[in-house]
Amino acid sequence: MAAIIRDPRSAPHATRNDALLALTTAVAGTAMALLVDDGRRPDALGWVLLLALQVPLVWRRRRPMFVLAVVVALVVPYHALDNNHSAPTPAAFVALYTVAVTGRPLRTLLTGMTVLAISMTVMLTVDTKQAIELLRIFGWIIAVLFVGIDLRFYREYVSAIVERAERAERTREEEARRRVAEERLRVARDLHDLLAHTITLVGVQTSVAAHVLAADPDRLDRTAVAKALDDIAETCRTARGELRTTLEVLREGQGAGDTRGPLPGLAGLPDLAETARVAGAKVELAVRADAVPPAVGAAAYRIVQEALTNAVRHGGREDLTVRVRLYGGEGALRVEVTDDGVGIGEDTSGDGGGFGLVGMRERARSVGGTLDAGPGEDGGFRVSAVLPLPVNREGVR
Repeated sequence: MAAIIRDPRSAPHATRNDALLALTTAVAGTAMALLVDDGRRPDALGWVLLLALQVPLVWRRRRPMFVLAVVVALVVPYHALDNNHSAPTPAAFVALYTVAVTGRPLRTLLTGMTVLAISMTVMLTVDTKQAIELLRIFGWIIAVLFVGIDLRFYREYVSAIVERAERAERTREEEARRRVAEERLRVARDLHDLLAHTITLVGVQTSVAAHVLAADPDRLDRTAVAKALDDIAETCRTARGELRTTLEVLREGQGAGDTRGPLPGLAGLPDLAETARVAGAKVELAVRADAVPPAVGAAAYRIVQEALTNAVRHGGREDLTVRVRLYGGEGALRVEVTDDGVGIGEDTSGDGGGFGLVGMRERARSVGGTLDAGPGEDGGFRVSAVLPLPVNREGVR
């Protein structure tokens, strides 16, 4: 089957195999010349012509048309001398088959008709009876040509199947690489949002504790220091749990189930607001949305988390006020986070090396939404995102 399916021009050891084939046809032709009573036994010139037309078969795969032309050129004088007419048949059929299996069908049919016309012309000049006999075996010539054509089509069909299978395999590999890249980007965004938020809060709470210690060492407010330290410990515990959930996807040897853990959503926004309040900001939270898909809720959660982190980090005021509004309507969830700080928010040009705004925009794009960020109309900084809500089967968002 491998020999049938493989293109003869790309088969290994082609020259060696064709040399053995030429030797086989030479033996078969010699036996037919000696044993078959079909014209007179070849003379010396006839033997030379008969054996010579076997030699081109060694290169039949490389130059099939040239080999057939040489075979025909040697067969014509051989038959013209009325030598045994059956002896050249094996070599002639091999040459015809090679043309059929390597060439286009139209060219093959035209070549077969040409060879038949030349053969008929030669036989009519030699022996009318032999010409009629050639017409009788014309079906064998057509059969050889169509076997070659059919095998060529079969090889092309198998080649197309193999190519489609290889293309599908490449597509699967590319899809796998794309999913890995997307998962890495998702984990990187989660880590950035989590660590940036946690480190900022820990830094602010540490500053509060340091301020209490340094403000009046003689009258140390132990209650305030203890509260600041408790807030730091609680922030670290919360971050440790969320970090464990985020990194679960990177663990090896897990089962086929989803290892991401529950996605954060709108239910976690009050906790975010409380941690920002602990850091010293006044947070006004208003949520008027329900039945939000988990992916959209997680994107909104991360956007609010990053916006609060930036406000606390860059607000520059002790009485900083941050307003967080989430409301649904017109097929989308709208997220607005504004503050009255004196900072300009995280650098959007990329020169500052921050990834907060980039991450927020990626979060919005991941669910098909958009995000705008920049200085607010009355100062401070403003983040606004529109996250589309999918349509359910009843056509209601």
